Amino acid sequence: MRRDGTTRFRDAQGNQLHDLFAVSSFREYAVVDVTQVVKVDPAIPPKIACLLGCAAGTGVGAAWRLAKVEPGSSVAIFGLGSVGLAVAQGAKMCGASKIIGVDLNPEKEKVGKAFGVTDFVNPTQIDRTSVSEVIGGMTGGGVDYSFECVGVPSVMTDAFRSTKTGNGKTIILGLGNQTDLLCVPALELLFGKCVMGSALGGIKPKTDIPILAEKCMSKELELDGLVTHEVGLREINTAFDLLLQGKSLRCIIWMDK
Repeated sequence: MRRDGTTRFRDAQGNQLHDLFAVSSFREYAVVDVTQVVKVDPAIPPKIACLLGCAAGTGVGAAWRLAKVEPGSSVAIFGLGSVGLAVAQGAKMCGASKIIGVDLNPEKEKVGKAFGVTDFVNPTQIDRTSVSEVIGGMTGGGVDYSFECVGVPSVMTDAFRSTKTGNGKTIILGLGNQTDLLCVPALELLFGKCVMGSALGGIKPKTDIPILAEKCMSKELELDGLVTHEVGLREINTAFDLLLQGKSLRCIIWMDK
């Protein structure tokens, strides 16, 4: 919005139009501040470049820049949507040896393996124990890094309790409600565990997005599989339906079709 509180765009009836999270999604045209523009190699296909501004950039960046996943380390990812799968790619790129995916959808096991997930846990198939206990048993006490990509407080707690005592890191990437509260055992924080969060995975867009784009082109990052559907702007509601039905990871909306 302008500093006088008005917007730059209006609909056919003259009503002011507003941004969603200040990203101008679903617009054919937008006025963007120069600080929000990143130049990438023209050889980068648009269907790959558009992923790096949010989902893929957030997930890969969270493992690469924010958590700084180390070679040989263990990782748990709660929620294997597009952000969670990008985390898996980022952890794989950083050399993690064990990447555990956690999701309620059994179909995500196969999908996760394609993105680097080595082990899969479905909470609905656990008998008389918690997810954190299962992960603790798989890793000898907990993972080095845990990523919550759902946005549900109880899942955030599970992610925290799944990390190892002393230096486990939990990264919150899921978008929850403004009133949501995170509940974690204070004693575990005292002994060295930590909780971190970032809306864009800790990357610096001006310098890091071009780097990620190059890694996509060299196939060090395999993000093409995140794009499961492509539609024109007039079919935007179809994109939302696919998302709600759990049939889509990322659906590209082509503004010129």
